[in-house]
Amino acid sequence: MILNEYVCSNTVELLYTGNPNFEILEKLAEGPGDIWHSSFDQGYKNAFPELAYQAAVFFWYINDFDNLKESVSWRVNPNAFVIRKEVWHTLDGFDKEYQTVTMQGLDFGYNAIRNSGAVCLYVKNLFTNNTHEASRISVQDRYAFYIKNFKKQHAIYMLYRKGLYKLEEWKGLYLANKKYSLKKNRPVVLPRKLNPIKGEPTVSYIIPTMLRQDFTIQLLDDLMQQSFLVTQVVIVDATPEDQRDAEHYKFEKYPFEVILKWQESKGSCRARNEAINLCSGEYIVFGDDDIRLPPEFIENHIRFLQTNNAGACNGLDIRADNQEQNLEDLASKLEILGDKRWKAGCTQMFSNANSCVRKEHIDKLVGNDINFDGGYGEDSDFGMSLTKIGVTVLHNPFATNLHLKPAIGGYRFWGAQSSKKGKERKAQPWELNFPVTNIVPVPSPTVMYGILKHFNDFQVEEYKQKHFFLYLFKGSKLGVFSRIFNLRNKNRQFKKSLFYANNLLKLGKRTK
Repeated sequence: MILNEYVCSNTVELLYTGNPNFEILEKLAEGPGDIWHSSFDQGYKNAFPELAYQAAVFFWYINDFDNLKESVSWRVNPNAFVIRKEVWHTLDGFDKEYQTVTMQGLDFGYNAIRNSGAVCLYVKNLFTNNTHEASRISVQDRYAFYIKNFKKQHAIYMLYRKGLYKLEEWKGLYLANKKYSLKKNRPVVLPRKLNPIKGEPTVSYIIPTMLRQDFTIQLLDDLMQQSFLVTQVVIVDATPEDQRDAEHYKFEKYPFEVILKWQESKGSCRARNEAINLCSGEYIVFGDDDIRLPPEFIENHIRFLQTNNAGACNGLDIRADNQEQNLEDLASKLEILGDKRWKAGCTQMFSNANSCVRKEHIDKLVGNDINFDGGYGEDSDFGMSLTKIGVTVLHNPFATNLHLKPAIGGYRFWGAQSSKKGKERKAQPWELNFPVTNIVPVPSPTVMYGILKHFNDFQVEEYKQKHFFLYLFKGSKLGVFSRIFNLRNKNRQFKKSLFYANNLLKLGKRTK
């Protein structure tokens, strides 16, 4: 492929094909993107839906986002795109083994985001005079993509879902399997070198806590040792009233404002929303109560966002082996991780234990969706919701924490009731007016709610198919008969989860 070269006023070198608007490019080169296109307007939006046979609902960017001038999208139109020159050479261009250039562009964009740590963005009106549309993807190219990118079992599963009676599917799988093999060790785009902090940004740090006052004090001490101090810490403590110890908190020694709010509502989403309302910083850092922070943690979050001109990032959350580990253990774990640590790009998950977001974006969301209280999935929902309003959420490998995960305490204290039955069970928020009786919903109704909220019917169906397929065949061979016997009950649990999730969906997002 022959690409043209353009050098921006800030000396950034770009390669392109088609006819981009260079005035727009000058601005884009200052931002987080590495690859840009306008493919939505050229027939590529939501192209290659068959990715759902592998990803189902476990890839944030499987769907292109609606009504945005700029958003993350891996669906590159090979006839009209722009890329940073150094990134093009790192990724080694298109894979020319595909039959069509359409599949070459899709494979390139997909791997750039999912495996190589590049940021690929749709930009409205970047290309206005290019009308190339995606050509039909051949059956062989579809299987070639699966063979090159996933374990062979996923291609076989796609054959099963497409229809075992279709001869063209068998032929496509046979030819692709004969010609190609799984590509390993994909190249990685290294993160940009961090610039010094500009100006005097203000930072608020949110700590929701429950039955873990000792851990919260330990975290405050880590925040006091930061190379760049936060302006404000907001603690929302949900410890039951009869177990509170107000004397435990001594805030006079800290060089930042500390606000303590005893939580009267229930749930970590409500806690974070109450804290957000008290925050005054330009940036908000979200953290759990059971983490340890190295001294450069806050500084590296701000430097990373400023360097990339981005609005949000998810830090590197390292799990401890036990709650007694410390920052020396974190350093050892990072050393073991080695070069695998250094991949930034579009984040594919979000953690309220380690994330930093400009407050202006949080204000647009009006906080967390409290429908997730009492269950799981709130972190991913918050991060994906940021993405759906046009915020490019990056993964930040420079801001690391050690997650202690103690066995007791925390907001899961309430959620632990979800597996109980009868009189021992305390009602969960997601049950609404329909208490759980004999059938315990599985998966978690809040996880199911998040799936229904963010993915289409086809992808939800593929999630369901994989849920039961893996249940039947992933366990021991001897246990398959007992699993078949239990399949009816398993299906009832799944339907019950859907029932509660649909009830939450009817309510819509709630923040109070």
